[in-house]
Amino acid sequence: MFAVEGLILSGAVLVLIGIASSRFSSRFGMPALALFIAIGMLAGSEGIGGISFDSFILAHGLGTVALAVILFDGGLRTHVSTLRPALAPALSLATVGVLVTAAITGAAAMYVLGLRPLEGLLLGSIVASTDAAAVFTVLRFSGLRLPERLANTLELESGSNDPMAVFLTLGVLELLLGQIEPGWPLVRLFLMQMGVGAAVGLLVGRIAHLLLVKVELAAAGLYPVFAAAAGLLAFGLAAELHGSGFLAVYLAGIVVGNGRVPFQRGILQFLDGMAWLSQITLFVLLGLLIYPSRLMEVAGPGLLVTAVLVLIARPVAVLVALFPLRFTGRELAFVSWAGLKGAVPIVLGTYPLLLGLPGGERLFDIVFFVVLVSAVTQGWTLPAVARALGLQQPGVANAPATLEITTLRNADADIVEYTVDEGGWMAGRSLRDVALPAGAVVAMITRGESIIPPRGSTRVEPGDRLFFVLNSSARRVMDRVLAGSHATAPEGGTEFPLAGDTTLAELEEFYGVHVEADPEWTLDDLMHARLGERVAEGRGITTGEVKLHIRRLHGTRVDEVGLRLL
Repeated sequence: MFAVEGLILSGAVLVLIGIASSRFSSRFGMPALALFIAIGMLAGSEGIGGISFDSFILAHGLGTVALAVILFDGGLRTHVSTLRPALAPALSLATVGVLVTAAITGAAAMYVLGLRPLEGLLLGSIVASTDAAAVFTVLRFSGLRLPERLANTLELESGSNDPMAVFLTLGVLELLLGQIEPGWPLVRLFLMQMGVGAAVGLLVGRIAHLLLVKVELAAAGLYPVFAAAAGLLAFGLAAELHGSGFLAVYLAGIVVGNGRVPFQRGILQFLDGMAWLSQITLFVLLGLLIYPSRLMEVAGPGLLVTAVLVLIARPVAVLVALFPLRFTGRELAFVSWAGLKGAVPIVLGTYPLLLGLPGGERLFDIVFFVVLVSAVTQGWTLPAVARALGLQQPGVANAPATLEITTLRNADADIVEYTVDEGGWMAGRSLRDVALPAGAVVAMITRGESIIPPRGSTRVEPGDRLFFVLNSSARRVMDRVLAGSHATAPEGGTEFPLAGDTTLAELEEFYGVHVEADPEWTLDDLMHARLGERVAEGRGITTGEVKLHIRRLHGTRVDEVGLRLL
């Protein structure tokens, strides 16, 4: 067998084992990255597979590409509407938090490992950032549901703190190797990394979005390939211009993901698969790279460094970064424990080896040990810690599934499947008695194996799967209202479209919004009563904590009303 054929066989077997292990991970709550690393170690030269792999250059290159794909996928799924309240705390953690973590961990490493100050700071910088792949996986696939601001802060931090860790690592390395002077040159390096990375990411993301919308490609399958190539272009271009490729690719993903583009679901599904393949490849490869016997040699000092990082450095950094931002003590404690380490520190740990720094191999072994312990202990216990702190939120039995209308390239609508929970607000009601938002139509109901054509008299039962045709405004409303068993008020700042014949009683019962008026009135009645002859599109009223305005008229009848919480 030729070498390339053996490589294909070995790679395919390892990927398939990794996919199978992800099932074990979701069932028993073990972090997937720990299992992927274990698979690599078992397949390595000291394991049962006997595969010899010691190319740090190849590991660094493939690891960088994998991280770029993972960050781009994370950016695509980061919604600007949820990003705003989490922006300040996440950026504080991604900058001040990383710096404080690096300093405290570096000081501990000096004493534990007998390193010089800059060498200790180098180790602290390498392990300072939380890992996007680890955090995204735990928060999105473990069934852990947190308060919205807290979850968004952790996700945004994990996607945005890599540039700071990379800057600190490269800056300290250049100081150690005498390639840069302290002071202004370091500040200039920081500004260059962040400024160029942000500019390139936003620019490439915007251009990619415009091209996806304006240019009709030859096949639907080219759209996700184009999006992935645009993300990698942002990374490579920023790096070539001496900026942060990690920041660029994450921002490009946010820009592309927050605009409506053709075949959007296909793009998300393709990148989701690419991100999983990247995770499996990356962590299995890193597992192959390490020698378990060398990990045992650094276990003692590695445990001490990990203890300082997890129990002292991260909590202090979180307190410094978030204390002014009105987080509760329980939330601060959870964020402190959620500082999961993953691929980024290991990839950064290859830098000293690639640049020929003396002692780089031992440094890499310690970094690997720290990441492995962090992944197993923190990742495995994170849901339990959330429950112990009273932060676990009621979960969604079945998340909505989106079926894209692929025959219409620029349709501002999706077919979305929701499952009706026991005690849900639609359960036990006829469709005619449910006040659906404007832009929402029930297209089909399935009950068991049966398909039920929807009529006004159709009674909705728990366990039914309802297929809605929704425009983008109605989608936001239905995602929020059907996310739990009880009426849920719309978020402040979110436009909430409602039909004009919705009664005020229905508004309170189904959406949790109370208006001081006759509950039998419709929104049409309310607007006419309050505005009189001034009824016109765009005009509105404020009642209590709610602002209502007329979105559409049919003659003098109010057809559609927009609702917004103040």
